[in-house]
Order: sequence, then C-alpha cells, then structure tokens
Amino acid sequence: MDLHQLRCFVMAADELHFGRAAQRLDLLPSSLSRHIRMLEEDLGVRLVMRTTRNAVLTEHGSFLLEEARSLLARADDLESRIREKGRDRAAVVRLGVIDSAAVGLVPRLLHDFREIAPDVTVQVMEDKTHRLLPRVLSGRLDLALIRPSAAPSRRLELHFLLYETAVVALPSSHDLARRTSVSVLDLADQTLIVPERRSRPHSHDLTMRLFSESGLYAKVVHLADEKQTIVNLVAAGMGIAIVPRWASRMQVEGVTYVALDTPGADKLKKLPLAVAWTGSTRDPIRDMLVELLRGRIDIYSKDA
Repeated sequence: MDLHQLRCFVMAADELHFGRAAQRLDLLPSSLSRHIRMLEEDLGVRLVMRTTRNAVLTEHGSFLLEEARSLLARADDLESRIREKGRDRAAVVRLGVIDSAAVGLVPRLLHDFREIAPDVTVQVMEDKTHRLLPRVLSGRLDLALIRPSAAPSRRLELHFLLYETAVVALPSSHDLARRTSVSVLDLADQTLIVPERRSRPHSHDLTMRLFSESGLYAKVVHLADEKQTIVNLVAAGMGIAIVPRWASRMQVEGVTYVALDTPGADKLKKLPLAVAWTGSTRDPIRDMLVELLRGRIDIYSKDA
C-alpha cells in the first residue's frame, strides 16, 4: 500500500465513477483501476464494486475511506513542512513544462527569474501534461506549465495564462509555403500529421475541430507522439501539421511555418496554457516564480 494508491482510492470514492476520478487525477481509467486493484491485493479485501455506470464502496472500502483521508492529510502536512525546511538549506525549484512552453516561454521566464533570485537553481523537466500533473501532486515537481484539463484535481491551484496561437508547418517546397497566411479551407485536400490524442488531447483536438467547424474532413495519415517527430515528418514530405506558434522555434531544414487565418478569435482558443501547483503546500520560492510569471505574462504572450 502506498500513498498514490490511497489517493486513487479516495478520488474514486469521492466520484463513485472511475472515468471522472481518472480525469481529475489526469490518469487513464485503466491506470486508476490498476492502482486500486493493487491496493485491494495488498490489503486482501475488496474495496470498490464497479458496475457499468458507477462504483460502490464495500464495507471495507467505507471503513478505509476516512482513515485514508486522515493519513493523506497528515502526509501532505508533513511533506509541506519538510519541503519548507529543505528550502532553508537548498534553494531549488523544480519546474515541469510542456514542449511548446519549453521553447517559447521558459527561456525568458528563467532569464527574468535569475535577475530577482540569482541564488536559486531551477530544475526543468519537459514532458506531457498527463505525466507532469501526477508529479506535481506527488511533490516531485513544485509547479508545472501545462494544458489544463476540464476537471482538475481539487488539490491543485490552477492559474490560466494564455492561449497559444496555431500555425501550419509545411514542407518548404509546398505551394502554400509561399503564402503569408492560409485558411483551413486552403488545407482541405492536404494530408495531415497530428499528435496522439491520448497524450496530447488539446493539440489533437485543435486540428480535428478546426476542420470539422469548417465542414471539412481531416485526412489524417500519420499520428506521432512528439512535436519534433511531427515536424520531421513534415520535412520529409509526409504531410502538413497544425502546431502551436512557439513550436515554430523548432527549426528544421525543409519546413516552413505559415500563419493560420481563421474567422473569429474564439476559433483559435483551443491551446490554453496554465500554471499548476499544489495548494496545500507553502513554498516562498515557488510562489515568487508564480508571481513573476503572472505579473509578466502579457509580455511573454506577445508572440504566443
């Protein structure tokens, strides 16, 4: 039995629905089920009974629930006090970032942070949102720049920062690469390279919705997990891709980035960026970085 298993169990007990509980923990439902099954195997009792629509606590599950809440509250308090004491000896902040923010926002943010906190070391971890948030919740990261989910964990503090603009990555030899901007209708007959939805739902849905809202069918020919891979596939002439504007800083020979012209500002509001941290912890260094980010986001967002 470990704390992460208990957190999964408590969330499932609160929601009584594995799908909603998994979404709030930024886990796949199968992963949540596995953690609860492992907890049940460790304890040797059944805690949750699942039906086709919801979940019901067993007698053992009801007994464990309140004890688990108390244990997790004590663990969170202990973690907070130990981390705060640790800050007195080692000024380190651990920052998680998604890839487009890593190339577009983080360099300027850390440059400015160094000016006000020159003795603080910032450790940067680049990954996808669904992998960063569990690390924030477990205390392995102090904060993260992520794509916010529709139902974030109640343990998280979440502050919206901006919407990233979309651009089109085209092979440099493509006829549309000579244009200063293109519309979705211009892309009607193009083959598309999109991210896997499982790991990058916002980026995947951006392409699919832009096409569907224009009454077009998205001709997806390749799915790729990493933006660098997507851009390299574009360079190889395998298709085109709609990517965040900051991704255009990933310069690859043979790829040209062209502005995407869509009618109505709301149509581009599909790539939100937010900063997330655990609200139960006190950390003056982390809070200093958050305040800097919030105070200067208008400057940082000018080329987003």
